[in-house]
Amino acid sequence: MDARLYKRLQENPIIAAIRDETGLERCLKAEPSVVFVLYGDICGIGGTVKRIKDAGKLAIVHADLITGLSCKEVSVDFLHNTTGADGIISTRVNMLQRAKELGMIAIFRTFVIDSMALEALLSVKTFQPDAIDILPGLMPTIIRKVRNLTGLPVLAGGLITEKQEVLQALEAGALAISSTAGAVWDM
Repeated sequence: MDARLYKRLQENPIIAAIRDETGLERCLKAEPSVVFVLYGDICGIGGTVKRIKDAGKLAIVHADLITGLSCKEVSVDFLHNTTGADGIISTRVNMLQRAKELGMIAIFRTFVIDSMALEALLSVKTFQPDAIDILPGLMPTIIRKVRNLTGLPVLAGGLITEKQEVLQALEAGALAISSTAGAVWDM
């Protein structure tokens, strides 16, 4: 795992996930030092990343959700060279491999909706992302299973809004949780 990310998540296992300008404003003042950017377009993503980095936080952009980016590796080059993003989240292996080549944090996001999706996770061991972000994050048994099957750090996201849910995910072996719920950021 990338040392920058690991150190930050050891200090605070909560990741602020933002999906609009209101979330951006709030996360800049909140405790978490890692921010997942889940919105934007190619015209504004540079400014969003700059504001996050100026606040002393890591900016990890969900490349699949940025309007105007393609699913080609050149999109990762753009995020690296133009915005200075620290890393990317993607469901696409080619994008994550390119991020790793560029020295960026690479987080594989997957939706564990059935046993076939769980089995498909085994293939990620071959390209070694920095972490696997599983959604929904409300499945302690699955968090444990993914951690044991892949040997990779697991992040849990999606639908986590209560302190008890955060604690269950962490106790199940998640390194950290991501949430768009501002109340979770300050727990």
